[in-house]
Amino acid sequence: MLSQTGEHGSQGKQSVVSLYRSILANEGVLGLWAGNGANLLRVFPAKAVVFSSNDMYRKLLHGISNTPQDQRLPGYLNFLAGGLAGMTATSMTYPLDLARGRISGKLKVEGNRHYSGIINTVVVTAKEEGISALYKGVKPTVLGAMPYEGIKFGTVGLLESIFPHEKTYDENGNVKKPPIWRKLCFGGAGGIMAGLITYPNDTVRRMLQLQGSRGTESIYTGYFDCVRKVCASHGIQRFYHGVGINIIRMAPNTAIQFGSYELLKQLSEKYI
Repeated sequence: MLSQTGEHGSQGKQSVVSLYRSILANEGVLGLWAGNGANLLRVFPAKAVVFSSNDMYRKLLHGISNTPQDQRLPGYLNFLAGGLAGMTATSMTYPLDLARGRISGKLKVEGNRHYSGIINTVVVTAKEEGISALYKGVKPTVLGAMPYEGIKFGTVGLLESIFPHEKTYDENGNVKKPPIWRKLCFGGAGGIMAGLITYPNDTVRRMLQLQGSRGTESIYTGYFDCVRKVCASHGIQRFYHGVGINIIRMAPNTAIQFGSYELLKQLSEKYI
């Protein structure tokens, strides 16, 4: 996020290694977890809404498209269900995402962080910039959630169609559940595809989230103004700062999301 937003005290682009060194020099080892508390508070409701609403939209689209429940949805409907789920989750949890971005997107300055925690970030932002500031960057975030989650869930659905699970039976004649590693692999691939394709939009939303926060000025009037000014000053490549480390992060991140969800569903069916 520091590489993406440029909020690291350097005029030029820094490598991932140099950014790690800057964090350790300014904040110590704990600085590597800056914003993680806010991220955990954001992830819990956000991912709960994403996965549960995706299941809901899939069932709804099964009915609308007259696709039998025991058959897979077509790829474009998997994309649509995932996209709608992403927009639903983003709309419901956006202030938490903004707080996480502001905490994680800045290094400490003279031993102090601009924000000390998620509650402090929300309160200070609302006090200094108004309630509406809690929704800075909401438009590209909500709009970006459609292709991001759509590509993620759509890729998983596509891979499941290309590599279908062959039915096997246990000693009691019950159909065995597919192994968790399938969802881990498919989820990781979905995260890489989604993160790579939608990264420029994510860069714009992070820039909009940070502007006007303590230590920065508001220089963009909106989404397209940000795109125009950044392109004019730094070129298209500016929107891809940090994309490499983001892809490395997204692969295990999304793999664990899908693998954990599949495991918990199987456990709930077995014990609840």
